[in-house]
Amino acid sequence: MRIGELAERTGASVRSLRYYEEQRLLVSTRSAGGQRHYAPEAVGRVALLQRLYAAGLSSTTIAELLPCVDSPSETNSDAAFERMAQERDRLSDHITELIRTRDALDELMAINRQYRERPRTGVSACAVPLPGASRRAVLSGSAPRGSASPR
Repeated sequence: MRIGELAERTGASVRSLRYYEEQRLLVSTRSAGGQRHYAPEAVGRVALLQRLYAAGLSSTTIAELLPCVDSPSETNSDAAFERMAQERDRLSDHITELIRTRDALDELMAINRQYRERPRTGVSACAVPLPGASRRAVLSGSAPRGSASPR
C-alpha cells in the first residue's frame, strides 16, 4: 500500500510515517518512481509505534525495544523489559518533580489569594513574593512585591 493509504488506515499523518522511516522504525520499499510502498503488516507496526509514543517513549528508546518485536527471544524480551522499567523510573522521577512544581505554584496562589482577600489599602492588587520573603511579610504588606521572573 502507498503512504497515503497507510496514513488513512492508521490515523497517522504522512509526515509521521516519513519520520518513523527516518528513525528506522518503519520500513518501506520504493517503486521505480520513488513512491513508498508498505506491506500490510505496516498497519500493525504503526499502531505499535503510536502506543509506544503515547507511553512517553522517545524514538531512540523505541528503536531499542523493537528487537523484542522483530526477533522475539528471551534475551530480547528481558532487555525490552529492563529498558521499559528504566523509562518508567524516569517518568516517575519527572512526575515527582512536576508535583513539587505544582505544589510551589499552589503555595504562591494561596499567598496571592490571601493577599487579595485582605482589606484594600490602595497598594498593588498583585502579590508575588520575591525570593526570601516570608509568608507573614507578604501578608502584612511589608515584603517587597514583584513579578516572578522566568527561570
